Order: sequence, then C-alpha cells, then structure tokens
Amino acid sequence: MIHIQFDETFAQFDTAGFREKLQSAAEAVLRFTGTSPCVELSIVITSNEQIRILNRQYRGIDAATDVLSFPAEEIDPETGNAYLGDILIAYPYASDQAAAEGHSIDNEMQLLVVHGTLHLLGYDHVQDSDRQQMWQTQAEILKDLGNPNGTIPA
Repeated sequence: MIHIQFDETFAQFDTAGFREKLQSAAEAVLRFTGTSPCVELSIVITSNEQIRILNRQYRGIDAATDVLSFPAEEIDPETGNAYLGDILIAYPYASDQAAAEGHSIDNEMQLLVVHGTLHLLGYDHVQDSDRQQMWQTQAEILKDLGNPNGTIPA
C-alpha cells in the first residue's frame, strides 16, 4: 500500500488525478524491479523549509532539495507487509525545477517519486557506476509511464 500525504499548505493539490500519478509512479518502480506489491511506503508532499530541516538533520546539508528518501526496512505489525520507508518531496522546489526544465509539475513529481522509490530499494548515485545504473533504471520506468523526463542526466 502506498500512503500519500500532503502538508496542509499543499492540500489544494490533493486531487484524485494527482494522487493517481504519484501512486502509479511508485507502483511502476515496484513492478519494474520485481518487488512484491505487498509492501508499503509513504510519500509526503511538503515545503522547502521542512525538507531543508530534514536535509540538515540527516545529511548535514543546510539547504532545501527536491526529494529525500528514508529507507525503513521494517515489517508493519498490523499488515505483516514490509515497510520500505518514506519519501518526502518539496513541492515548491519541484515546481521551480519543472519550470526551469520546461516540463509539467505532474511529470516532475512522477520523476521524483520514481527516484525516491529507487532509493528506498537501495539504488544510489554516489559512485559513477551506481549513478549510471540508477539513471538507466529511472529512465526506463519513466518511459514506461509515458513520462518524457525519462532521459538520462549528464
């Protein structure tokens, strides 16, 4: 199950169509990677300030960013499903990024959900070889979603 939560500041974006895009992006990652659909994760849409606080606290970087992932690898005691973790996305940061890149906020948010979910599954982009694998996987998933942001960054 994919839990999607919007900070109250962004409640106006909490629509069925937007939720569906976010959920389909996370589900596409699970399918593509062969991960059991009987897992859970949370996606939280929040502010630049909240992301900045978490980025400083957990990564030592005092700046906002687009997406943070917090792997959990726990078992939900109520369902018995594996809980992969939490993805937090800064909506204003993502909106600015989408505008700068010339694409829609919906496509940008899908890209960030795919990226964050891959991190929950252990993908990383610190080393060049890992980055190539993550970018390739991300591009293929986005292509399957019909998202034109599936290009591999330089």
